[in-house]
Amino acid sequence: MQEVQLKVTGMHCASCAATVQRAIEADPQVRSASVSVIDGMATVLGESLEPQRLVQAVRDRGYDAVPITAPAAPAELRSEIELRQRRQESLWRFRAIVGLGLWAPMGLLHWFAPDSWDGWVPWVLLAGATVVLATAGAGFYRSAIAAALRRTTNMDTLIAIGATTAYVFSVVVFVMKLAGSSIEQPLYFTEAAALLGIISLGHWLEAHASAKAGSAVRELLELQPEQAELIDEQGQTREIASADVQPGDRMLIRPGSRVPVDGLVVDGSSDVDESVVTGESMPVTRSPGDPVVAGSVNTTGRLIVEATVDGHHTTIARIAELVQRAQSSKAGIQRLADRVCAVFVPVVLLIAVATVAGWGLIGLISSDTSYLATGIIAAVTVLIISCPCALGLATPMAVMVGTGAASRHGILVKSAETIERAARSKLVIFDKTGTLTTGRPTTRQIEVEDRSFTEDELLRLAAAVEAPSEHPIARAIVRAAQDRGLALSDVADFEALPGRGVRGIVDGRRVEILRDDLTTCQVIVDEKRIGTLLVTDEIRPDARQAVDRLRAMGLSVRMLSGDRRAVAESIGRELGFNPQEIEAEATPQTKAELVANLPPGSVMIGDGINDAAALAGADLGIALASGTTIAIESADVVIPGEHVLAVPETISLARRTLATIKQNLFFAFLYNTAAIPAAAFGLFGSYGPLIAAAAMGASDITVIGNALRLKRRLRRDLDHQH
Repeated sequence: MQEVQLKVTGMHCASCAATVQRAIEADPQVRSASVSVIDGMATVLGESLEPQRLVQAVRDRGYDAVPITAPAAPAELRSEIELRQRRQESLWRFRAIVGLGLWAPMGLLHWFAPDSWDGWVPWVLLAGATVVLATAGAGFYRSAIAAALRRTTNMDTLIAIGATTAYVFSVVVFVMKLAGSSIEQPLYFTEAAALLGIISLGHWLEAHASAKAGSAVRELLELQPEQAELIDEQGQTREIASADVQPGDRMLIRPGSRVPVDGLVVDGSSDVDESVVTGESMPVTRSPGDPVVAGSVNTTGRLIVEATVDGHHTTIARIAELVQRAQSSKAGIQRLADRVCAVFVPVVLLIAVATVAGWGLIGLISSDTSYLATGIIAAVTVLIISCPCALGLATPMAVMVGTGAASRHGILVKSAETIERAARSKLVIFDKTGTLTTGRPTTRQIEVEDRSFTEDELLRLAAAVEAPSEHPIARAIVRAAQDRGLALSDVADFEALPGRGVRGIVDGRRVEILRDDLTTCQVIVDEKRIGTLLVTDEIRPDARQAVDRLRAMGLSVRMLSGDRRAVAESIGRELGFNPQEIEAEATPQTKAELVANLPPGSVMIGDGINDAAALAGADLGIALASGTTIAIESADVVIPGEHVLAVPETISLARRTLATIKQNLFFAFLYNTAAIPAAAFGLFGSYGPLIAAAAMGASDITVIGNALRLKRRLRRDLDHQH
């Protein structure tokens, strides 16, 4: 499967995005496409894709597109995002100021001018409305005309037709009055200007709120400094752009500075705050040979770091790319909204025509021409109030907030569909090693049976005979002795007993270490057992809490392990699992088969290394990974490697995000379902267009406000949990 990304320009609404998506998916090589009007990105999946052919398909529909061939530097991408957001906000601000600025005096004249002013007031209203349509309305007209030329419609079509209808109707009435007609129809110049001004105000507030809701990528990119302090071959330092750093370059990281590019420490020692990728606020010590991640903060000491990647492919850049992809992807629930948006505008135009025809027929039957005017105003109200902006924003705004909040705590969600699947999960399966446990055996218990030996003496003899072995259990015993500061004697006649243990001569004594199924190591000295060592995989500190929290959320939890059943059940008991919830002696193949046969709503949690097949086969795969291995392809979600509690946090976040999406869609559907019939039957009266414009803006702001409420709630909850 090949992936191509396009940068699409010229889109203004969800209908535009649907048009572009249909144009791309018409290519027989395309398997699927996702187009986001919010960030102007199109992600295309297929086989043998030709980027230029996809670009041409977009251009044939009246938009422009360019293929994205290489990632931009974080600073460049941040500037592009900020520039796009500022342009949108300033454009709508200008339109709103012009529209509302002229509408206010026009309204005062319309309602409060003395009768003696009747001769010149209509001329002022005509001039004011003309200026508003030519300035604030210009963008709507350009978009609507472009859509008409490519034989389609969009939301701007409704607004342009509505404003033009009110304006032209008023011009006709005005001209007829000038010609001496006794027609008594009101003029709607003020309303034509007002509806463009109010709609522009709503879009201005929408652009401002959208920038806040979608700030996650920009905030992530701000974490990578634009400058790096490079150390040249002579040992001199000079500043260069972070984007220009190449693998092998050495950088000086001063206390209080952020690391510009991923690398390895070659000199110095310091505590480094890596919360940008781990979500953990406690700094970790970094010394020569240790990795450091771009965006992390050097808190105390001076470090010299050798870059392992260039400035375009840092962890921050990869995280930002994953978040941006997730924000531009679409959840399954959004397909309903997309299908509605694709046919909504033509249907609304038919309803508007039917509204005029219906009222006109009533007027014809009753011989009252005022009904036709009522029908025209009702049709304008239908056109304005029907704009499905809120419907198009309902899902992407919530997805943008949810994925952004997750990324700030080291949780990377790779698509909007992932959020939907996580929210609907019912069963969680943990792979034991590397997930619930650290994957590193540790000596957890020492039992002395022969009182002539102390714990330290027993451990010293066991570690001495295990020292030549490379077995993980041997390493754990030796490490325990080193932690106690015990000096180890040399071993003679060392012999490894495959599957059983080791033996040798230590200080003139014959020492044997024999292992059983529970990884209990019997220590035998001169053919007499003097005690045992219990060596097991080290359980992560927050593993039991994560399992308990998942159960409290109503989820079933099981454990999968490749260990022998006795070992798996021993660790499972400490984590709160009963034997029926444990699958032991599982190979990578049997893990994949077991996961493939699970019911819908199953989640697989692994360390992303030997669980790749199972992660890929699950409804939802969650991989634990360190910051430098964040982009594990086989998983849908990547969480910090030392933070198992991120699993329930991810599911909780997904549930709240999906709930917000449903609320937004409910608001949007309810608004249009109730408003369109009311507008068609003239229930809003002669002020219908103004009420419609205000209601449309209010619906957009309601959807965005609900997304911002989700953002505050997620920020508060995730910060509290950390």
